[in-house]
Amino acid sequence: MATLIDAAPTAAIPAGYPRELEREIRLQDGAAAQIRPIRPDDAERLIELYDRLSYTTAYQRFFRVLKRLPPEWARLFANVDYHGRLALVAQHDAPHGPELVGVARYEPSDEPGTVEVAVVVQDGWQGRGLGVMLLGDLLAAAEARGIHLFCAFVLADNSRMLDMLARFTRVQKRTIDSGVVEIIFMPRAQPVSA
Repeated sequence: MATLIDAAPTAAIPAGYPRELEREIRLQDGAAAQIRPIRPDDAERLIELYDRLSYTTAYQRFFRVLKRLPPEWARLFANVDYHGRLALVAQHDAPHGPELVGVARYEPSDEPGTVEVAVVVQDGWQGRGLGVMLLGDLLAAAEARGIHLFCAFVLADNSRMLDMLARFTRVQKRTIDSGVVEIIFMPRAQPVSA
């Protein structure tokens, strides 16, 4: 059986790519998708994903709406070291080839030993358990890399993200300033599942 990255050109698979983070998933409604680490060749697919986000989803992820995700941002987002910076993507097989439908990532924060988490799921894929799966896989990968404390900055009206963090993590601290909620959290002891 072919692996998820067999479809990617060998040159697209960077050194240190963590194949163990690849997996096939079934969503609550039975739809199939794959979760895998991001690769540099995903930059254009990130731009395409942004183009498919609704105004609200784009705003809730980036706290502003851009006409298009800048290519330099896409390149930065697609190039990670798989340790201090990691992103997992969810993709499904579309008629024109693999299509990204979600991303979960962590980046270093201003607080030593804490990483900042962000998750975005394309609108038509929301409410099906994909965000929870991405978050769970991301937190597990971070813990395997020695990271145990997380933060997220979430708009106060982003009830889905706030609810997901409240339900599937152990919130340590929650503050709000100018409509943005800062949440400090740890993974739950048991695996995250939808």
